[in-house]
Amino acid sequence: MRVKSVQAWWVQFPIESQRQHVSDFGRLTTFDAAIVRVETDDGLIGWGEGKNAAGSAGFYGTLVHMINTEFGPKVVDRDPADVTYIWEDLYNGVRAEKARSHGHSMPDLARRGLSVAAISAIDIALWDILGKSQGVPVWKLLGGRKADRLPAYASGGWENPERIGEQLTSYIDYGGFNAVKMRVGAMDASPHASAERVRAARRAIGPDVELMVDAHGTFTVGTARRFAEMVRDCDLAWFEEPISGDDKQGMAELRASIPIPIAAGESEATRFDFRELATLRAVDIFQPDPGYAGGITECMRIGTLASTFNLGLAPHLWAGAPCFFAGLHICAASPASFTVEFSLGANPMIHDLAKETVAVSDGMIQIPDTPGLGLNISDKTIRDFAVQG
Repeated sequence: MRVKSVQAWWVQFPIESQRQHVSDFGRLTTFDAAIVRVETDDGLIGWGEGKNAAGSAGFYGTLVHMINTEFGPKVVDRDPADVTYIWEDLYNGVRAEKARSHGHSMPDLARRGLSVAAISAIDIALWDILGKSQGVPVWKLLGGRKADRLPAYASGGWENPERIGEQLTSYIDYGGFNAVKMRVGAMDASPHASAERVRAARRAIGPDVELMVDAHGTFTVGTARRFAEMVRDCDLAWFEEPISGDDKQGMAELRASIPIPIAAGESEATRFDFRELATLRAVDIFQPDPGYAGGITECMRIGTLASTFNLGLAPHLWAGAPCFFAGLHICAASPASFTVEFSLGANPMIHDLAKETVAVSDGMIQIPDTPGLGLNISDKTIRDFAVQG
C-alpha cells in the first residue's frame, strides 16, 4: 500500500447570523479549516485537518498551498503505515536521513507554525488510513482505550452577566453536562467585568457543576491575578490560557501565585514546547490541539509527557470533524486524559462536515468503534464549501 495523492482545501462554513457570537476575536461569521484528503493506491481514503488561526475563522490559503505543493508531494509513494517516520521526515526536512541515522531531531528552521500545522493534517489522515487498512479504530492502534465513553464538558459562554447563566444552563440541559466553560478576558471591558460574569454563572449553575474559564491568552500576569482574586470564591476548575503563550515564565509565575489550576497549550506545537511548560511548572493541564500541535503522533507523545509530570491532558478540540475525532482517539488512549471539549458554539465544521452524528448524553461522549477515525466526509460537501482560489 502506497500513498497515491494528497489534496488539501480551505473549507469555510458560514455560521447563520442568529448563532454567531462575539468575543476577543470579534464577530465570527464563518468556521474555517484546512481539510486534507489522502488516498492510497488501493483506494483507501484518510481525512485530516490542519489549523493556523485563533478561534474558528482565519486565512487558510497559505497552509493549503504548503500542503499541496510542499508537504503532500513528499508523502506520495510512501507507505502510510510508516506514520512516525513520515512525521519525523517532514519535521526534519532536508536533514531527515541524517536525523534518522543519528537518532535525534535536526529540524528545519521553519519548524513551528504552518509547518507543524501541515504535518498535523497529514498525520491525522495517515492514522485514519492505517486504522481502515487494518479494520480497527485508531485508539486500538494507540494501545487501547480506557473506556467506551468519556466525560465531556460544554465549551462556549460569551453572554453578558444577565444572560450567561441562562446560556450555560442551556448547555447542561442539552447534554447532561457536569462541566461547562465560558470565555473571559479582553472580550470584557475589565477584569472586574469578567469576574462579574463568572460570579453570575456560578450562581446560576450552582456548586455541583464544574466551571472553567478561558481568557484566550488576553490577560497580563497582573490583570490575571486581579481576576483570579475576584473569583476566588467561585471554585473554578481551571483558568485556561490566562496570558500569552509567548510568556511561559509569566505563566509559571501566575500558577505559583493563584489557587486556580492553569490549563494551556492550544497555541503550542510539538512535545518540545510542552516540555518547556512542564519543566517551568507553568501549567496543571496540557491542551494540545491535534490540528496544530503535531497530529495524533505528537499529541500522544505530549500525553506521555503529561503523565510523566503528573499533569492532566484535555486536548483543545474547538475544531472541525477530523481534528475532533482525532482528539477522541487521543483521549481514549492516553492515561493522562480526563475530559473532552465539546463545542456548543455554532460549529458546522463538526456537525455538517461529518456524516456521523456527534452527540453527548449524560455528560458523556461515545468513542468511535469503527475503523480509522470513525468518520466519513462527503466529497460534495468539501467541494460546496471549499474556498476557490
